[in-house]
Amino acid sequence: MSRAGKLARRSKEALCGHGVAATLLLALCLGGMVEIGRGLYIPTKAAVAQELLDHAFEASLVDHRPRRPWPWADTAPVARLSVARLGVTRIVLGGGSGQALAFGPTLLPAGAMPGHAGTAVIAAHRDTHFRFLHDMRTGDFVTLQTREGALLRYRVTGTSIVRWDRYAPPDDSMGERLDLATCYPFDAIRSGPWRYVVHTESL
Repeated sequence: MSRAGKLARRSKEALCGHGVAATLLLALCLGGMVEIGRGLYIPTKAAVAQELLDHAFEASLVDHRPRRPWPWADTAPVARLSVARLGVTRIVLGGGSGQALAFGPTLLPAGAMPGHAGTAVIAAHRDTHFRFLHDMRTGDFVTLQTREGALLRYRVTGTSIVRWDRYAPPDDSMGERLDLATCYPFDAIRSGPWRYVVHTESL
């Protein structure tokens, strides 16, 4: 093969090599963008849902009736949860279903109703709506506004870490209480058996 032919062959091989590298780089970039999109999807959905839930809750305060946040929703807001020190406000849904948890904190049916004897339990995901539980401390004040317009105030008495199958809300003899629960540890990627619970008592 002539020298010119060899040079042409090498140039062609080099171009092919660059083409493969460019293709691999493009694939890696696209893969990274997909992962970033997935990472942003859940927090974005949670934030948008809370806006819609807030509008539905405000409407329900007028006539004290359940208002669905969107036509196909299988749940409705029942309360507004606030922690003044942290500047946090969350709309709480009723029912405790997995679908409800995807959009906001939910009042679990296993607990008492807020404002009644016993312990009401509100649960939410650790990476979105209840991430702030990590920053709560004993003495913090929690306000719960019900759909009926009642303002219930609680004070944090402590926290605990328990297995999900070992947790049980305190009975009626403990008075009116509110527990806020989420998965634990906060920085874990996969779900596990542990739950982080913030305990409060009525004021």
